[in-house]
Amino acid sequence: MISADDESIAVIGLACRVPGAADATALWRTVRTGADSVRRFSRAEALAAGVPAEVVDDASFVPAFGHLDGLTDFDAALFGYRDDEAALLDPQHRLFLEVAWWAVEDAGYGRLDATTQVGVFGGCGVNRYLRHHLLGNPTVGPAGGFCDDWDDILAGASSDYLPTRAAYALGLNGPAVAIQTACSSSLVAVCQAAQSLLDFRCDVAVAGGASVVSTHQAGYRYRPGGTLAADGVCRPYDADATGQVFGNGAGAVVLKRLGDAVDDGDHIYAVLAGWAVNNDGADRAGFTVPGVVGQSAVVAEALAAADWHPDDLGYIEGHGSGTAVGDAIEIDALTRAFRTGTARRGSCVLGSLKSNVGNLDAAAGVAGLIKTVLAVHHGMIPGTLHFTRTHRDVDFAGGPFVVTTDTRPWMGTRRAGVSSFGLGGTNAHVLVEQAPTPLASGDNVDWALLPLSAATDEALGVLAARLADHLAGEPGGAPAGVAHSLADVAYTLAAGRRRLAHREAVVARDIMQAAGELRAVADGRAPSLPAEVPGELRDQAARWRAEGDLPVGAGRRVPLPGYPFQRRRHWIDRVGTPQLAGGR
Repeated sequence: MISADDESIAVIGLACRVPGAADATALWRTVRTGADSVRRFSRAEALAAGVPAEVVDDASFVPAFGHLDGLTDFDAALFGYRDDEAALLDPQHRLFLEVAWWAVEDAGYGRLDATTQVGVFGGCGVNRYLRHHLLGNPTVGPAGGFCDDWDDILAGASSDYLPTRAAYALGLNGPAVAIQTACSSSLVAVCQAAQSLLDFRCDVAVAGGASVVSTHQAGYRYRPGGTLAADGVCRPYDADATGQVFGNGAGAVVLKRLGDAVDDGDHIYAVLAGWAVNNDGADRAGFTVPGVVGQSAVVAEALAAADWHPDDLGYIEGHGSGTAVGDAIEIDALTRAFRTGTARRGSCVLGSLKSNVGNLDAAAGVAGLIKTVLAVHHGMIPGTLHFTRTHRDVDFAGGPFVVTTDTRPWMGTRRAGVSSFGLGGTNAHVLVEQAPTPLASGDNVDWALLPLSAATDEALGVLAARLADHLAGEPGGAPAGVAHSLADVAYTLAAGRRRLAHREAVVARDIMQAAGELRAVADGRAPSLPAEVPGELRDQAARWRAEGDLPVGAGRRVPLPGYPFQRRRHWIDRVGTPQLAGGR
């Protein structure tokens, strides 16, 4: 039983799009199998991406980047944008709209009543699409040179509007707050969202971020003494680390007070037990240099907020950008925070998602949180790529941390910490633990009606196919070991999904029958309606197809495949030479 004064926060939904992973399921596969999703480009590929030959052939050019597939594409009609409007939108905003939609669906709250206050907290990076593709482009701008004319054309193009754009698109009426703390933006957004929930400023909160560091996504210039890797490989905490590699991506989580989530029968991935945000202040070597005192303090504050002992933690998802100075400061800070309560050595695994997908800038923190939530949920600690020998300035042998390269079972209590540190000194740390054991699913009803809806017939067919795969447990469908209750699936579709114009309804007695009927819909055929189906369900199915509504029966919200966005190219090509990520 969760007490009424419990100050923990449940993670009830999550979604992401990151290099090599189109969704959260694919991200978990990436980290579990140790895949390197930073893409290395041949000369021909870099040229095809628009990088000039003189740049590609320059010795300083490093053809590596965390490439995000489909960056130029967007389902404009679904979100209510004309084609010309969509082409002017910051791609970071477009990415966040998608992951926010998916995360809310994943939580089973895609259909909300007006009394539920849902907040949005998020951040993004600099609008490089505006800077490098739109400003000064004669195909976009007005005739003449009056700068104020651009303000009208590009209204809403700044990072300020990221959360409010999502609130408008999804009909969310809680606080919508932009968070701008550089690389730590999205994890600070999570902390702000969690605190807003504890303060009863909202009932549910969406938190996360998006980042497009480069629009050509084909490489960067290496500059000696800078923060970028000389060879395009991110090696967190390793002796051979030379710097970071950036990538594009987005992520979001849906949060709710733990007691409310348990009472409402929500699916809970994990629990946030404590969090803290601070700044390094002036106690560091320079504005762009991390501060060991501030980083240590933010970890200690989070532990104190949760009333946890350092020995409780089995994993830390570090900032781990692969810069020699930054990694050494981070490990020193973590060790100081842990040494106030433990003398154990090598008891806590330290890792970093950046070794898999690169540094996602404003989305890095929430991406690391999603990785950690899934690790806690599945009971597996992923390894960190490209680690061969210990950082030369760190005494790992005498400290509490160890870096591993293989994925291993999580032994003991599943508790973890997640760090994210922003350029300029704003630090965030969040503590994650295993969710309480859920109640058993309710018994399946004799017959269940599964309502489907989409904005187009094409999307409806793809949605049916994905749901069929999910129910049948096929590769790319439901996670292994997941048992489905048909009643819960029907409830989630009825209570937790938006009502869109193109509809179909499947009536089935069990999971496998439902999967078969869904495949018929995916193939463009009408699902069968056996003679023994009760007349009431027949009438409900007919009303649904005619754009009527359905009564919502009993059940629990469960994760189901997200909406299949029908993306089309909405992109204005740059005039002239593309920018390079190294020129940030």
